[in-house]
Amino acid sequence: MQSSHAAAAVSASFDDMNLVAYAGLVPVMRLAERCGLSRLAAAKVKLSRAKNSADAAADAKITGFVAGMVAGADSIDDLDVLRHGAMPTLFGGIRAPSTLGTFLRAFTHGHALQLHAVHRKFFAELTAHAPLLSGSGSKAFIDVDSTHKRVYGRTKQGAEYGRFKGIRTLHPLIATLCTPTSRPVIAGVRMRRGKAADSRGAPKFVSEALATAVEAGCTGIRRVFHTTR
Repeated sequence: MQSSHAAAAVSASFDDMNLVAYAGLVPVMRLAERCGLSRLAAAKVKLSRAKNSADAAADAKITGFVAGMVAGADSIDDLDVLRHGAMPTLFGGIRAPSTLGTFLRAFTHGHALQLHAVHRKFFAELTAHAPLLSGSGSKAFIDVDSTHKRVYGRTKQGAEYGRFKGIRTLHPLIATLCTPTSRPVIAGVRMRRGKAADSRGAPKFVSEALATAVEAGCTGIRRVFHTTR
């Protein structure tokens, strides 16, 4: 038996305006609303000096990024998944990928810190509404990792040659929280240049991770681990 069509001649598209490809986003985004994601983004993220009013509706744009990533988007263009089919019927305030890209490109390091503040408060609310850290009142583990992430493009902010010869990377610090009965969840991220030392900014970051853990209900024993890659 042999296929009657060449693979290169076969294509598929999702263009029926009455269908939804990512219906699972509905409960996810309702949970995000219940935990105050939009409210926190509107209150803490201010791009008042950005051109073309990029800071307008920051709450809608940030929730759009979150929804897109949940749906599998890993680039600005991929965020168009939020406008396919009947998605605009389920969600209001959806922005075009080009609009979201303009918003994101206006970010500076200070604006990234504003997002960190949103994440910290949202994370605390999320743990109060979902059983992410069961048993955190007795024991919790905080793992702080220094890792490298390869990036492309010579103009990408912070991308530099670091530990790996000929490869441009960013060098973030990542803190995860878990308990003996729960999986790790990301409690904080601090972006750094590719050639930054492993320990750069670690003391302050660990202090913030400890504070975040307390806000998330980790009021018992807290053990901190630090690894590098």
